[in-house]
Amino acid sequence: MGYDAPFEGLTVVDLSQGIAGPYCGMLLAQQGANVIKVEPVDGGDWARALGISYDGQTAYTITGNIGKRSLALDLKSDAGKEVLWQLAEKTDVFMEGYRPGVISRLGFGYEDLSRRNPGVVYLSVSGFGQAGPLAGRPALDPALQALTGMMSSNKGEDGIPHRVMFIPVDMATGLYSFQALSSALYARRDEDKGCYIDNSLMRSGLALQSVRLIANTLEGGEMTPGAAPHGVFSTKDGWIILVVLRNGEFTPFCEAIQRPDLAADPQFETAVSRHEHADILTPAINEAMSQETSKYWSERLTDAGIVHEILNDYPDFLEHPQAKADNTVSWLDQPGLAGPAPVPSLAGITPPANGSPRGTSPLLGQHSREILMELDYSPDRIDALARERVISGPDLPTATA
Repeated sequence: MGYDAPFEGLTVVDLSQGIAGPYCGMLLAQQGANVIKVEPVDGGDWARALGISYDGQTAYTITGNIGKRSLALDLKSDAGKEVLWQLAEKTDVFMEGYRPGVISRLGFGYEDLSRRNPGVVYLSVSGFGQAGPLAGRPALDPALQALTGMMSSNKGEDGIPHRVMFIPVDMATGLYSFQALSSALYARRDEDKGCYIDNSLMRSGLALQSVRLIANTLEGGEMTPGAAPHGVFSTKDGWIILVVLRNGEFTPFCEAIQRPDLAADPQFETAVSRHEHADILTPAINEAMSQETSKYWSERLTDAGIVHEILNDYPDFLEHPQAKADNTVSWLDQPGLAGPAPVPSLAGITPPANGSPRGTSPLLGQHSREILMELDYSPDRIDALARERVISGPDLPTATA
């Protein structure tokens, strides 16, 4: 234990799938916890088939599972439940991401588990919460973007609401869940028992939008931008995003884009009036900036002190000198991949070494044998459970015909 691995010595049993719960578990693993990912024997976590799969690894599973160990287990079988009970009775954290009621029907709800493991910190991650008219529905990030208002505030110039593609609701749920678990583990030192934490994509997705939610409510349903002009503008060879944050920056901005006449126009005198006349101002800025390259405008905007950036794609960003100077990613080899994957560096965490357990996302059932041996199962019993399809893994026998 220490700053490099503050959760060293803690065990986490992670039954969550997708990315919201798994990302939380991955953060615990990167902080030193022994995270055991329990997956179905047939196919594993459904994220293993989401998008292009590389021998059971996807962008989702690499992101969500680095540093964990995988146990492929049939929880519908009595023998599989017995294995899970042996883990659950001793674990510090128990995580599940089933629809409400499912985990209790399997016999591992919080009340059942806390009777046998009073100190357990138990996390449920659901789509809409544990109760309410939508509680039993399946949930994915795009649906929660629509429900919580995120898409309505992300209209394009075409007037159509658009989803944000990088699954912000899922990722926020993982982060908020990690925050809640970290706080609970800290508080548990002074408590007689563990606790139950209920988090949902709906709750986390809304929390991520706190500023816009409050502003829209106070301002009658439409947030007035605090800065204008701001947005994405076309150049001769690409796009630039810029923000004229303070009113005094508008004149230097107009001079930078070689349109000083805009600064002299009274209808653009304040941020509010510039927003009200955006249908005139925005085309004028686009027309001016389309005459030169992004690099040209970036240099002029830098000299004028205007917040801006050239729009990059991911390969461009990874080659950016600032990204390299800040060690933004580690390139880590993963089972199933022909080459290394770029894994973002995380605040307060030493980047994992390439090929280390903390830097590797497991194949389905890769650690099934190892974990059962830690539970004092004999090699023969482990092989027998594999033939019965109670467990599975790349080094285990296949089912008996």
